[in-house]
Amino acid sequence: MRELQVLIAFGGFVALLLWGVRMVQTGVQRAFGKSLGLWMNRAMGSPSRAFGTGLLVTAAIQSSTATGLMITGFALDGLVPLVPGLAAMLGANVGTTLIVQALAFDPTALAPGLILAGVWMFRHYEPGRTRDLGRALIGLGLLLLALHQLVTLFEPLQKAPLLGSTLLALTDAPVIALAVSAALTWASHSSVAVVVLIMSLAHHGLAPPELAYALVLGANLGTAVNPVLEGGDNGNPAARRVPMGNLGTRIAGGLLGLALLPWSGPLMTALGGGAHGVANFHLLFNLTVAACFLPVLRPYARLLQWLLPPRTDPHDPARPQYLDESAREVPAVALGQAAREALRLTDLLRESLRLTEQALLREDPRAAGQARYLNGAISQLDRAVTTYLATQDQESLSAEDAQYLKSILTFSMNIAHAADVSGMGLLGHASRLHKQHWALDAEQRTELVEVLARLQRNLRQAAALFVSGDRTVARALAFEKEHFRDLEARAAERHLERIKTGHIAAADISAFYLEILRDAGGVNACLVNAAAYPILDRHGELRPNRLRKSE
Repeated sequence: MRELQVLIAFGGFVALLLWGVRMVQTGVQRAFGKSLGLWMNRAMGSPSRAFGTGLLVTAAIQSSTATGLMITGFALDGLVPLVPGLAAMLGANVGTTLIVQALAFDPTALAPGLILAGVWMFRHYEPGRTRDLGRALIGLGLLLLALHQLVTLFEPLQKAPLLGSTLLALTDAPVIALAVSAALTWASHSSVAVVVLIMSLAHHGLAPPELAYALVLGANLGTAVNPVLEGGDNGNPAARRVPMGNLGTRIAGGLLGLALLPWSGPLMTALGGGAHGVANFHLLFNLTVAACFLPVLRPYARLLQWLLPPRTDPHDPARPQYLDESAREVPAVALGQAAREALRLTDLLRESLRLTEQALLREDPRAAGQARYLNGAISQLDRAVTTYLATQDQESLSAEDAQYLKSILTFSMNIAHAADVSGMGLLGHASRLHKQHWALDAEQRTELVEVLARLQRNLRQAAALFVSGDRTVARALAFEKEHFRDLEARAAERHLERIKTGHIAAADISAFYLEILRDAGGVNACLVNAAAYPILDRHGELRPNRLRKSE
């Protein structure tokens, strides 16, 4: 019965430790996640700067997995070259050791104050950065309390024969010890928590230094497995270069560490004993791996590029490329992935409109078929983006993130609606033009070329506006509706003139052309609704002026 109580207590304190680590991570990510990602993207210009950036970001959010997801997204988009991306991951691995160093000094006395301050900040502030930082302080306090309770729990276990024999067996089998520690780290998604447990074992003499260091090697290996197994590469091998490269450095370092353990007695003594020795070894291991790989990152990157070439199959545009399921744990990263996928819709719509122009002006049925295929892909991608965002944990979102999620949904759905209007309207008119053997006159063709070119320009403006949020550009795009209304009004006047003059055939074509302009205006309205109106409405600019009246 006593053993069962100890086992339940052990599991509960481990769960509290993991929950504290998660609260620290989510609190900092919600407070600074988007800003960290933007700053990180700008700061990774060279391997040395990328190393420092990865170290600082990971020290702040205490999750090398989250850092790896951001780096992978930047690298896949071409925003960060592979070499700085790998350097940033080396820095991220060093960053995870900093909190372990702090915990080695047993700052348990700070826990009540941290929890008190965190609860006060969480309860007295509206949702925002201060409240999220309060959440992080609560998590840090819980982490320290869980660590203290684990240390206390291990004290009577020093004489437990089963635990002693198990740890003795692992001491004689360092490879198995490494594998067990790696599996535990993979299952818990936290190398910090596992290393803290190892520190507790070493503090009470339950794990000799050689076993403790083998377990630390396993924890470093296990934390690199998660991004590889759970990263959503969507069939593109190039998306796995950063996580696979990071895993490669962990495997090489782990094998080298295991090989040197039997001859590292003087080093172990110099590192100190107990918890401090484990923390020091954890730091030394990551610094050594970084020092060994930083000078050879360029040839290492070429090897990864050769082993993991980019996916060259362009025949499935409907397949999402950025909607990583593993990114859901980090709201800022998940929203960034969804935004990149939403921007892909504009690329597909741009090509669809180009093909639609060929179908209308050159009567190319093959172009019409390709445009319909792309419009179907846009619809499927929109559903994927909507599902991805709808199933995101709403409680993990800050107020800013929730607003960003809504803007992504609005943008994606309106771009998809623009594709629907183009497919049912403009492509339908192209088919009718071909079947009726009608021909637009020179003035109509010239004007239609200008209209379609203007749609392409407005689509580019909408995509840029979605990223920048510039109100001046938003107002200019919103007034494009007036331009299309003026075009339609002039075309209606020409149509009435042809009816008055008795040109029946010309009147039929002018009526048909008027429908084309109306559907082009419908596509443009979707672009305005996608990017301009959300920004103007957010700043209260739609209600008092003519934009709302012109709806």
